[in-house]
Amino acid sequence: MRVVMFYHSLLSDWNHGNAHFLRGVAAELLSRGHEVCICEPRRGWSIENLLAEHGPEPVLRFMKSFPHLKSRRYDPATLKLDEVLDGADLVIVHEWNERELVNRLGSHRAKNNRYRLLFHDTHHRSVTDPASMAAYDLRNYDGVLAFGGVIRDIYLERRWARQAWTWHEAADTRVFRPVPGRPEGDVIWIGNWGDDERTTELHEFLIGPVRALGLKARIHGVRYPEPARSALADAGIDYAGWLPNYLVPEAFARFRATVHVPRRPYVEALPGIPTIRPFEAMACGIPLVSSPWNDSEGLFTAGRDYLVAQNGREMQGMLADVLRDARLARSLAESGRRTVLARHTCVHRVEQLLGICRSLGVRC
Repeated sequence: MRVVMFYHSLLSDWNHGNAHFLRGVAAELLSRGHEVCICEPRRGWSIENLLAEHGPEPVLRFMKSFPHLKSRRYDPATLKLDEVLDGADLVIVHEWNERELVNRLGSHRAKNNRYRLLFHDTHHRSVTDPASMAAYDLRNYDGVLAFGGVIRDIYLERRWARQAWTWHEAADTRVFRPVPGRPEGDVIWIGNWGDDERTTELHEFLIGPVRALGLKARIHGVRYPEPARSALADAGIDYAGWLPNYLVPEAFARFRATVHVPRRPYVEALPGIPTIRPFEAMACGIPLVSSPWNDSEGLFTAGRDYLVAQNGREMQGMLADVLRDARLARSLAESGRRTVLARHTCVHRVEQLLGICRSLGVRC
């Protein structure tokens, strides 16, 4: 099967968590003998910001570390769809693409019945900015891959798509796994500041507890404004900037616990969607304590795979328990990793994708 995937970027994960899942899915498809072509805009904002901050070295390191993962970088003005889609069996288009490209691909599909065309939604805009999503013309798409049941239901209820499936993100366990290491600190958090979508929560569930307990902590991520950096410094937290995603397992190995603080839209309007960070943390076997979110789709078991703190005081107490009680920490780490390996790897998601393809008449 030839799969063509239009995504914002394969090469850069700067403020671009969708690259994590894309890389894992592409690697799994390739390992099964499928042909994969990943298309990304030549001047996408993620890679432009990465190059501006760090130069070309991170891209060169990524290409050296993952020689099997390649992308076709294009200029939207000169993109020839007939050429790119020649011989395609399946085409997946991520919702971060420009609306013009999404609509062009739909028009192309209307004239070509030899491939199937799917739209992949991994964001909260269907709830927080529905007008922007309704403007996509998906009439000629064969369906939508939504990273949560609530988003799938929105597409169907509002008749934005003829079919939709829940396709959660997952961990690429080729990359995310426990690695040997001696802890040098207590708590690590890996995530971006979040466009003021979790500023209050980060103060309550991360910065405050770390300060109160006097923990040795480190944060990796981008787009931290000066007030955020000052707050981290005041709490004694080491702000270490952007970290290539494939180096996250090594970073986890140097700390004893991590925290999940979802953005507010996922807590208030999109239950059942944890985003990819908890999958990756649990795959690496690091104990996880989360601020509140509703696991309405039963992906994990709270209290066994991870702990949930309802407020900052509870977060402080739970982090203290995990750091003090080696048996509790080990139990959480082992249970979370077992759940990921049993249900939430890119292998599982590719199996599901191939099942969807077969239901659409694709020979795979």
